[in-house]
Amino acid sequence: MNASPGDAVLDAPALSKLRWRCRRGLLENDLFIEQFFARHESGLTVRQAEALGVLMDLSDNDLLDLLLGRKKPEGLQASDDVTQVLGMLRAARRPD
Repeated sequence: MNASPGDAVLDAPALSKLRWRCRRGLLENDLFIEQFFARHESGLTVRQAEALGVLMDLSDNDLLDLLLGRKKPEGLQASDDVTQVLGMLRAARRPD
C-alpha cells in the first residue's frame, strides 16, 4: 500500500520556505515556533506543513490565543491535521 503524498517528509527547499513563512511579529509566537522546528523539522510531513500554513494565516494575537489555549480552533483551524499541529506546537514548549 502506498503512502499518500501528504505523508511525505518535506524536502529542504520546502522546509526553508515554511520556516520563512512562520516568522512572526510576536516574540511569544516565535518561541513556540522555534521550539516546534527544533523538535519536529526533520520529520515534518507535507500534510503537517499545510496545517501549519493554516495557522500562519492567523493574526499574531489569534495564533497566540490558540497556542495558549485561550481560544478553541474554529473553522479551518478545527481540522484534524491543524489540531494535530497545534498540539505539536503546544507540546514543543513543554520541557521533556
